[in-house]
Amino acid sequence: MQRKTLSRFDEIVKILRKYDMDKVLGQTTRNRISPFRSGSENKELLKEDFPERLRLTLQELGTTFIKFGQLLSTRPDLVGERISEELSQLHDDNPPIDFEEIKVIIEEDLGGNLKDFFTEFSDTALATASIAQVHEAKLHSGERVAVKVQKTNVQEIVETDLNIMKFLANESDRFNTTFKHLNLPAVVKEFDRSIHKEMDFDNELMNIRHLRDNFIHNDKIIVPTIYPDYSSERVLTMEYVDGVKLSEVIAGDDPKYNKILIADRMVRAYFKQIFLDGFFHADPHPGNIFITDDNSICFIDFGMMGVLDENFRQDLAELMICFSNRDIDGLINQLIYMNILNVKTDISILKGDLNDLFAKYYGVELSRFNGVIEDLLFLMQKYDVMLPNEFVLMARGLSMVENIGLSLDPDIDIVEIIKPFARKLMIQKYNPKKMVHNARNTFFTVEHMLRALPSLVSKTFYKVDEGELTINIEVKQISEITNQISLAIIIAALVIGSSLAMMVEAGPKLFGLPLLGFVGFTISLALGVFTVVRYFMDF
Repeated sequence: MQRKTLSRFDEIVKILRKYDMDKVLGQTTRNRISPFRSGSENKELLKEDFPERLRLTLQELGTTFIKFGQLLSTRPDLVGERISEELSQLHDDNPPIDFEEIKVIIEEDLGGNLKDFFTEFSDTALATASIAQVHEAKLHSGERVAVKVQKTNVQEIVETDLNIMKFLANESDRFNTTFKHLNLPAVVKEFDRSIHKEMDFDNELMNIRHLRDNFIHNDKIIVPTIYPDYSSERVLTMEYVDGVKLSEVIAGDDPKYNKILIADRMVRAYFKQIFLDGFFHADPHPGNIFITDDNSICFIDFGMMGVLDENFRQDLAELMICFSNRDIDGLINQLIYMNILNVKTDISILKGDLNDLFAKYYGVELSRFNGVIEDLLFLMQKYDVMLPNEFVLMARGLSMVENIGLSLDPDIDIVEIIKPFARKLMIQKYNPKKMVHNARNTFFTVEHMLRALPSLVSKTFYKVDEGELTINIEVKQISEITNQISLAIIIAALVIGSSLAMMVEAGPKLFGLPLLGFVGFTISLALGVFTVVRYFMDF
C-alpha cells in the first residue's frame, strides 16, 4: 500500500474499532490466530444496535462509505429490513467547496477562462452533495444554465477508499462466516461500477440525452437540455429549470399546484420509463424532481439509471398481472421462469409464505403496491435469493413513485394505471411478427448447437482416451476442513509424543508420572474437548 493509502487505512480501522465493527468484519488479531472461530461469536456482535452502529460508522467514514451505505439501503433482499431502513437515513453532509476551486476545475476541463464560456456565474452553490455541487450561470447566447461541477480530488479519495473496501470485503469473506451469504466482494464490485458511473459526467450527459429523447413528444415531462460544448468528465452544463422541489409541493398547499394531476403524470411517466422504454431514473425521490408553475414534472440528477431489456420487461408485465390477480402459482412459475427462483428453493414453503403475504392484505383492494413490494423483497431475502440488481432498482423506484403518488393523491389507483402498460407489453410479446422472430432465433440457436455437437463429443472422447479429461470438484469451506484436519494431526502427534514420554523413567515427575508426558496428555485432552465442543456448536 502507498503511504497515503496506509494513512487512510489506519483512519478507517480506528473508526471501525470505535463502533466495535472490526470484530464484525473479522479483522481482529484473534480472528487471524483462531481460524476456528465460527460465526456464532460474531452473531453475538450483531445486537439490536448493530444497524445504528453500522450507519454511524459509514457516516463517519465519509463520502465513499456513505454512498456504499446508500446502495446497501436499496438492497433489503441482501441486508434485511432493519439494516435497510437504518441506512436509508444516511445523508451527504458535505459543505460546498470554495468557488476558486470550482473555477479552476471548469477552466482546466473546458480549456479557457470562465468568462470565455459564461457571461454570469454565481459563486454561491444552488445545491451541494458529496461528489459535486451546482451553480447557476448564463451562456453568451443568453440561456440560463445549471452547471454541475465535480469537487476537487473526489476521484482520488474514492479510488483510495475503494481499494481499502475491496481488501476489507475479501478479508471479511475469508474470515467471517456470518456475512458469507452476502458475497461482499461482489457487492463492492457492483458499487465500484456504480460510483464510477456517477462520477463520470460524460455518462450522465448520455443518460440525460437518452431520457430526453424518450419524452420528446411529451411537453409536460421535462428533461433538461444539455450543452455538450460546455461539458466534460467533471463539468456538466444543462438547462436551468424554474420550479420547486416536489417535496415542497407535497408538504405545502399552494393552490397553483394540482396535486392530483401531478400524481397522475408522475406515475404514468415512471411506468413508461420502466415498461415501455426500459430506461428509468433509479433514484426518483422527491428531492430529485421539480415541479414548474404549469404542473409539469422535471427530473434531475441522472447519475444512476436502470436498464431493462425487452424480454425482462415482458416477463415483468406478466409478473405484475399475476401479482394484481393474487395468482400465487402463476407468480411462483414466473419467478422461476425469470431465473429469480431456482431448484434449491423450497416451493411448498414459499407458497405458504406468499399466501401469508396476501392474507396480510386480505380485504384490501390491491389498488396499490404500497408495502407489498417491500414485503416481497424481504421474503426473497429469507430464501437467500440473489435478486438481479436491475430488478431491485426497479422495485425500489416503483415503491418511491407510488409513495409520491399516494402523498399527492391518497385515492390514486396504481394498479389501474399500470394495467394498460402491462397489456401493451403482453400484446407486443405475442405479436405474430415477434413470435416468428423468436422462433427464427430459437431455430438458429438449436441449429448451431446441433452443428457443434459432433465436434464437442469427438473432443470429449479424445480427452478421455488420452487421459486428459480434467474434473473440477468444488469443496466448500475447504479452509475450515483443512484447519480441523491440521488440529487433528497436532492432537495425534501430541498423544503419540506424550505416550513415548511416559515410557521414560528419568526426569521430573508429577503424580508419579513423567512431567513431560503428563503435560502433553493434558494439552491433548484440552484441544480434543475444544474441537468436539466447536463441532457441536457449529452443527
